Amino acid sequence: MPLTHPAVLTGLLCIMMGFGQSGALRAEPVGVFLHGGGGRPLVALQRPDPDAGNTRAASLFVGQSGNSFFAPLPDRADDPVPRGLTPARFAAPMVGGTQVERLRHLIARAEAGPMGYDAVVYAAKIKTPRRPTAMTIQEIYTWIKATPGQHHAIGRYQFIPATLRRLVNKLGVDPNTRFSPAVQDRLADQLLLEAGLQSLMAGKLSRRDFMNNIAKIWAGLPNSTGKSHYSGYAGNKATMSWARFEREMAAIFPG
Repeated sequence: MPLTHPAVLTGLLCIMMGFGQSGALRAEPVGVFLHGGGGRPLVALQRPDPDAGNTRAASLFVGQSGNSFFAPLPDRADDPVPRGLTPARFAAPMVGGTQVERLRHLIARAEAGPMGYDAVVYAAKIKTPRRPTAMTIQEIYTWIKATPGQHHAIGRYQFIPATLRRLVNKLGVDPNTRFSPAVQDRLADQLLLEAGLQSLMAGKLSRRDFMNNIAKIWAGLPNSTGKSHYSGYAGNKATMSWARFEREMAAIFPG
């Protein structure tokens, strides 16, 4: 059939425009978000428990070794869709991936340090038996239960036990799912949505207010006072200045 035949031209046009056989525009995975934060209230943020930070000076989810959410993003292979997250839900393109990835990277610099997705809070005397990304969420629960009386913040976003369990339950993630980079990002994305990310991107929440919101979640980030929201509690302090935080956020979310 010649390239000028109408059917061939129609097929080429569909491919160029990103349409599939059904004629529907394909939605490429960009943000991995499930639920909207928008007008929903920010999750109740309480003073941290003993797992909420390191004893040296980091953050609510930080490790003693300077762990921070804004460590350099480790190389990682693309993971399959985790069990418990269906492809349609896992790939829901609700916000721009590039901005969200940069935001996660900023948080990681304040929280997880060079270990990134395999960070375990420095103050934990008994570490995980294997790299966190090689463990299932259930195995992490088992480690937490088997090592009482110590800090357990874990992963690139230094999830404390109560937060980890709440997010896993909320998103319906199978505990037998591996604690992979993709899963950790997804859990962090839910926290960002709860802090008002969609409202920020829709122009309904100021950047400053959003920054104060996420500073209530990650103690390594400063709030507008220039200090950690949890300053003086369990050794927590901001790991970057407000001026730097504001400069980085303005670059990610201009306007």
